[in-house]
Amino acid sequence: MSPRRDGPGRDGGQLPLALRCPPDQRFEAFVPASASEAVLPLLRALAAAAGADWCYLSGAAGTGKTHLALATCAAAEAHGRRAAYLPLASASGRLQEALQSLHDYDLIALDGLDAVAGRRDDELALFDFHNRAHDAGKAVLYAARTLPAELPLTLPDLRSRLSQCVRIVLAPLDDAGRREVLRVRAQRRGLMFDDAAIDWLLKRVDRDLASLTALLDRLDRASLAAQRRLTVPFLRQVLGGERGEAGDGKREF
Repeated sequence: MSPRRDGPGRDGGQLPLALRCPPDQRFEAFVPASASEAVLPLLRALAAAAGADWCYLSGAAGTGKTHLALATCAAAEAHGRRAAYLPLASASGRLQEALQSLHDYDLIALDGLDAVAGRRDDELALFDFHNRAHDAGKAVLYAARTLPAELPLTLPDLRSRLSQCVRIVLAPLDDAGRREVLRVRAQRRGLMFDDAAIDWLLKRVDRDLASLTALLDRLDRASLAAQRRLTVPFLRQVLGGERGEAGDGKREF
């Protein structure tokens, strides 16, 4: 469901999703691997208007599924459509109730089908939702680590419905792609991040996108507080110097 306010607003409502999502979760901040470049036009079309093909994103952790799901919702909001994002792990075991609350939305992004696969009640709720959303002309985006054929589903009819979506497999980024992610996201924050610092960082930290984004948030705060550019000496200072470097060249900070 669309993210709620941190506290109740004066009108008791919700902030528009496009304003609630982190600014990094936009199409403009997504750096696709070369094998995943076709995804953005499909999702832009899904966000823009009714009648576009439904999409099913699959890929390993850190390939950008959640980023794209939130970006699609933000883009739909920008087009004046109501969008909702639901991480299915948070609704596992009570999915029917969660899905019934989404009937007023134009676009629904359901992230993490893996969390409900194998739960018959949740699968039945998802099957009913799929049919109702289709009949109502809604736009739907699914995301999971594996394709429908590989999900441990108990309902063959649900697998069949999911397989009718446009299926997109997201590939992991190589080092050049990760470097570009850091550069793009730093620029969107107004940070100066030189190439030497990016290379130094990538040799010493976990390289999945979630870890890199969390680390960049930390560096953003430190840079703002110290009024410093992100250089190698500053990274050493913020991240604890050279102590703790493991034999594989990566560190835990």
